Amino acid sequence: MPIKAILTDIEGTTSAVSFVFDVLFPYAAKHLPDFVRQNAARADVAAQLTAVRSDSQEPNADVERVIEILLGWIAEDRKATPLKALQGMVWEQGYQAGQLKGHVYPDAVEALKRWHQDGYQLFVYSSGSIQAQRLIFGCSEAGDLTPLFSGYFDTTSGPKREAQSYANITQAINVEAGQILFLSDIVQELDAAREAGMATCGLAREGGELTGHVTADSFARIDPAVF
Repeated sequence: MPIKAILTDIEGTTSAVSFVFDVLFPYAAKHLPDFVRQNAARADVAAQLTAVRSDSQEPNADVERVIEILLGWIAEDRKATPLKALQGMVWEQGYQAGQLKGHVYPDAVEALKRWHQDGYQLFVYSSGSIQAQRLIFGCSEAGDLTPLFSGYFDTTSGPKREAQSYANITQAINVEAGQILFLSDIVQELDAAREAGMATCGLAREGGELTGHVTADSFARIDPAVF
């Protein structure tokens, strides 16, 4: 069954983990408090603040307490959907101001362009919000890469280590699971995708193997036609 669609992770796969942890997270931690204070009444921000209160079971938390909760979540890298949404809003300001440029490995840029030209549909699945995904690729060091992609998925499709999430994505893409190639640097994510019927390829950029999966150290070594 030939591959028709490629679904890729971001952190450690298309982009350096260090970009997220050493650039994006500190930027959000620094700028999020003032962003929340200044925009708490904005409908989209207010909705996320309500979600934070719900998730933390503190329905009466004031804005300063919500900020405190969010900073705690950033420190522990919690995959909380309202946090990801608010981080995306903060990062958008940073990208628009030219203070941030998305990191995408050159081998990933080259392969994604080639695959798109060859007719593969390209999709992203990351724990970062869809907005954050669009920003990394839209404001990348290599320019605007968003025209290459047919869609984006985040934790609203489900946790990345659960097979049902990949089943949900398969349904959304409307391609047979066996015709989707999933790329990630995390073996538990690859396991979940394979359980849902997808083909898988692990990225181990420092070398080594992701147990049970075909593994490459660069996008340049991945040929979707052989899966």
